[in-house]
Amino acid sequence: MKVGVIGGGAAGLAAAFEVVRQGHQAIVYERAPFLGGQASTFEVGGARLERGYHHLFTSDVDMVWLVHELGLGHKLAWIPSKVGLYHRGRIWNFTTPTDLLRFGSLGLTDRLRLGLATLAIQRQKDWRRYEGITAAERLPKMVGRRGYEVVWEPLLRGKFGQHYQDVGMVWFWGKIALRFASRGRGMAREKLGYPMSSFGEVFDTLGQRVQQMGGKVHTSAVVRRVLVQDGKAVGVTAELPGQGLTEETFDAVIATVPSYVFPRLLPELPQEYLLKLTGVTYLAAVLVVMALSQPLSGIYWLNIADRSIPFVAVIEHTNFIPPEHYGGQHLVYLSNYLGKENPMYHMGHQELLDAYLPHLRSINPQFDKSWILQSYYHREEAAQPVIGTGYSARIPAHRTPVKGLYLANTTQIYPEDRGTNYSVRLGRKVARLLLQDYGHPVVGELPVPAIRNSITSLGEW
Repeated sequence: MKVGVIGGGAAGLAAAFEVVRQGHQAIVYERAPFLGGQASTFEVGGARLERGYHHLFTSDVDMVWLVHELGLGHKLAWIPSKVGLYHRGRIWNFTTPTDLLRFGSLGLTDRLRLGLATLAIQRQKDWRRYEGITAAERLPKMVGRRGYEVVWEPLLRGKFGQHYQDVGMVWFWGKIALRFASRGRGMAREKLGYPMSSFGEVFDTLGQRVQQMGGKVHTSAVVRRVLVQDGKAVGVTAELPGQGLTEETFDAVIATVPSYVFPRLLPELPQEYLLKLTGVTYLAAVLVVMALSQPLSGIYWLNIADRSIPFVAVIEHTNFIPPEHYGGQHLVYLSNYLGKENPMYHMGHQELLDAYLPHLRSINPQFDKSWILQSYYHREEAAQPVIGTGYSARIPAHRTPVKGLYLANTTQIYPEDRGTNYSVRLGRKVARLLLQDYGHPVVGELPVPAIRNSITSLGEW
C-alpha cells in the first residue's frame, strides 16, 4: 500500500514508521521546517533543547521501545526527579510520601486525607466509574474542602483557566494512575527518563529511518486538501518547497492534525462526526524559556498552587539535566496553558516575560533580571484538549466517514492524557488498523501500555 501521512509529529512519524515496518510505503507531510512537533528542539549552549519540556516516565513503554528500536537506547538516562509545590510564599518538596506529611500548609488530618485519596484513585482500576463527574465535583469529597482549595483547585485553575470546572474526573484519574505506575513497587522515588541527545534527535532519527525503509518525509509542506472520489480518500494536494502546489495519489491517508483543522482538509463531513471534532476545546501551551547565569531553585518540576502567580509551573530543566550539558547555562521554562480569551495569550515574547519577572522573586527572593542571559518564546496552539465528562461517547472514531481516511490526534487518547508516549502508540495503532482494514497482515505486537483498560501523563500538570 501507499499511505499518505499528514503531520510529522510523534503520531505521524510513528504511523509512517509502522507502515514501512510492515512492508508498505509512507509519505509524510509536515508543515513546519522541522520534525517532532511539540518534541522538536532548538539550540541552547551548544546542545539541543525541547521547545516544550519533555521527559519520560518508566511506564512510557511505547517511547522506550521506540528509542531502543532506533538504536538510541544507550543515550536514554533515568534520573531521580525533584518535584515541588509552591504555596504560601515557599517551595515545598513533593517527591515522596514523607514530603506530603511535612506539607505545613495543611493540617495533619488534611495531609493524611490527601494522601489516602490519591492512593484510592490510583487503586481504582475502572476509570468508567469516574466518567459522569467532573474533577471539581469529585475531588473536594475525596480530599476534603481544605485539601482541594490548597492543592488541586489552584492547579486545575492554572492548567485549564476558565474551563477548570469542566474537566472530567477521568482526566485526573489518568494523571494519578500514570504517575503511580512510573514509581513501581513500594512507592520508590520516581525516576524520569531523558534521551541525552534530546527528543529532537529521536524524531529526526525516526524520520531518517522512514526514508531509509522506502518512505518519504517532506518538511515545510502544507497539505491543502484531501482528495476524495466517490466517498473515498485517493490523495492529497500539498504545497511543497520548490515545487508549488502538487497532487499525490494514495491508497489511504492518515491525518494527525488537531480536530479543528481536520474539517478544513475535506469538502464536507457528516454533521455527527463534525460535531465530535468541533466539540473539544483546545488550550495553547505558551512557554517562555530563560537561560540564566545561576539556578532559580533546586527543584526540577515546580507546580504553582498560587493563582496570584500568572503561570502554572516552573520547570528548571538543568535541575534534571546538568547545566554543563548546555555550556553552563541554567535553563528554566515558565509554563502556561491559555485560551484565546486570556489576555496573556495575545502577549508577545517581551511583554509576557515582563509580566512574569516580578513573580520570579516569589520563587527566589534573590532573583535579578541581570541573571537572564537569553530568553525564548514558543507557543503550541493545540497543546491541551479539555476533556469533560462522558467523553467516551464523544470521541471521534479513527475510521472517519470517508473510506480510506483515518484520524489520529490527542483528542483520541483516552482515558490517558496527551503525551509523546501516547502519540507514538496512537500513530502505530492507527497504522495497523488501516493495514488490517485493507486485508494486510501486521507482524508483531504493540508494547503493553501502563494503563491497561484504555479505549485506545502527575510529572506534568
